[in-house]
Parts: sequence; structure tokens; C-alpha cells
Amino acid sequence: MRRYETMYILRPGLEEEALGAAVERFKSVVEEQGGTVDRVDRWGKRRLAYEIAKEKEGYYVVMRFSAEPPAVKELDRLFKISGDVLRHIIVLTG
Repeated sequence: MRRYETMYILRPGLEEEALGAAVERFKSVVEEQGGTVDRVDRWGKRRLAYEIAKEKEGYYVVMRFSAEPPAVKELDRLFKISGDVLRHIIVLTG
């Protein structure tokens, strides 16, 4: 398995329950594909450098995990189709 790090920005208007559900949903995608989540850091709401989808703030989450490439592809697909994710990036760390 390879080690990855992803950062994603969620819409700031989400309720606390919806934020938790979104974080758990993305975490479960990795685990269902046979990967392991090492750490999830919730950075909280921060001001964006520029507007994204008419939003000036976003809720930042960083997740470190180990998985096979198909799991990363599925996670990327879910980030893209989720209406709650403003931006995301997945980086291979080792």
C-alpha cells in the first residue's frame, strides 16, 4: 500500500452533523477499499485566498491514509461529484 495525504475544503454553511458525516463518508471510502486511515485533522473554518463557488470561507480537513491506487481513484471521484466539496487535492507522500 502507498501512503497519501489529502486536503479538502467543505462548504462553510454545513451543520456540524453534516460536516461529521462528510468526513466519515470519505474516511469510510478508504477503509471499504482495504486501506487504513492514519489521521484526520479538522482545521476548521478558514478564509479562502479567493472566492470558490461564491464562498469566501471553507472548512478544511486533512486526512493521511494508506491505500491502493483504486481506492484513491474512488475517493477522487467522490470528491468531484460531492456538492459539499469546494476543492480537494490528493498527494502521494511515500
